[in-house]
Amino acid sequence: MCFEINAMAHLIISAAHKSSGKTTISIGLCAALRQQGHVVQPFKKGPDYIDPLWLGQAAGRSCYNLDFFTMGRNEIPRLFQKHMAGADIGVIEGNKGLYDGLDLDGSNSNAALAALLQAPVVLVLDTRGMTRGVAPLILGYQAFDENIRIAGVVLNSVGGSRHETKLRNVIEHYTDAKVIGAVPRNDSVQIDERHLGLMPSNEAEAAQERIDTIARHVGCNVDLNTVMDIANLAPSAVKTRETRKTSDAHADPVSIAYARDAAFGFYYPDDLDTLENSGARLLPFDTLKDEAMPEADGLFIGGGFPETAMEALSANAGMRRSLRDFIEQGGPAYAECGGLMYLCRSLEWEGRRGEMVGVIRADVKMHQKPQGRGYVRLCETSCHPWPDSKPQARRVNAHEFHYSGLEHLDESLRFAYKVERGYGVDGFHDGLVYKNLLANYSHMRNVGSSHWAERFVAHVRSCVNRRKS
Repeated sequence: MCFEINAMAHLIISAAHKSSGKTTISIGLCAALRQQGHVVQPFKKGPDYIDPLWLGQAAGRSCYNLDFFTMGRNEIPRLFQKHMAGADIGVIEGNKGLYDGLDLDGSNSNAALAALLQAPVVLVLDTRGMTRGVAPLILGYQAFDENIRIAGVVLNSVGGSRHETKLRNVIEHYTDAKVIGAVPRNDSVQIDERHLGLMPSNEAEAAQERIDTIARHVGCNVDLNTVMDIANLAPSAVKTRETRKTSDAHADPVSIAYARDAAFGFYYPDDLDTLENSGARLLPFDTLKDEAMPEADGLFIGGGFPETAMEALSANAGMRRSLRDFIEQGGPAYAECGGLMYLCRSLEWEGRRGEMVGVIRADVKMHQKPQGRGYVRLCETSCHPWPDSKPQARRVNAHEFHYSGLEHLDESLRFAYKVERGYGVDGFHDGLVYKNLLANYSHMRNVGSSHWAERFVAHVRSCVNRRKS
């Protein structure tokens, strides 16, 4: 059944190619518009965790991911509409370039997302070393897809007033593109980068100060009124299909402790919402500062950068002991990527080594190049520990991005997944199973094709009921 969703003002921030500065522009716009009194709802195309942390903090509202690989095509506008409620403007940050994507036809590109949500596009152009060449670039992007409306251009990394004047004159003479901003180069607004991209805002000291600096820089050099005008070009309705989804919130509630601190912060907010809607009470804890995990029925440790907090994690022996005791005693637990690394015996990085929790009989070593990067497709095995109403083999779309690999892995450990695309633990398997623990390198997303959050809550509830009987 088709129906229309009412979508308020929104736009997508994209670029000609990656590393054009669209994340900085998006953060600045979210914060500057918020400072003007607008209610800003941020979104991020793709599976990334780090940009949404910055965007969410800048906007003061959780940032939600819109991803063609893990989500069904009709799920995207439904999630978009749901979280646009109460917002004045939706700011969607793209990934890579406007027309870049996995498929030849561009069906999962930023342009495809703009078409699906009928969102006008603001194109961020890195103008370093560019003058007259900006015109054919813009003309080509405008002509490539007639379904895409490039409603504004932001000139980024402009070298000075003379450079800006040349660029504006060229664009005005050869194109009909509207320049809505010219942002000069400024190292003070750059967010530190390292092996997996930008430093997460949950880890960066004085993150709000950096966001405020970016907001001033972008707000002074981009016409915010025109940004709102462009967002209002979006139609008021987007067609999608209705689906019905059941909830287990009426079932016996359970409590799930989850690590949320400077070392572990990669959680999709809609997945956390689903855990709660399925009957879980979430108890955040700090692996670096707390002496032990909270008393809870289940445990969840998401992704993050345990290598950057290796010494502190190793020094907190009380926390490591409490996690180890919980899992060894049969406590239901789930860990992704950084969480998997933390649960291993040890972690080695840049010549240093730290003791970790030790329930997974393997050692972690960081490498110079990614060991697994990109989208993955997994097929469940019979070893998967969570309840499932569908007995047939389930295929799951997810993603991975890790520089670490496992060494000295206990060969007796079982795997919950066969890897059909990607790398996982060893190129063939992912999802280590030990007692009631499931730990994988792949990051899951709770969507129509993979209800991992509901299944994990059901697993926790099943373990609780077995203990009671």
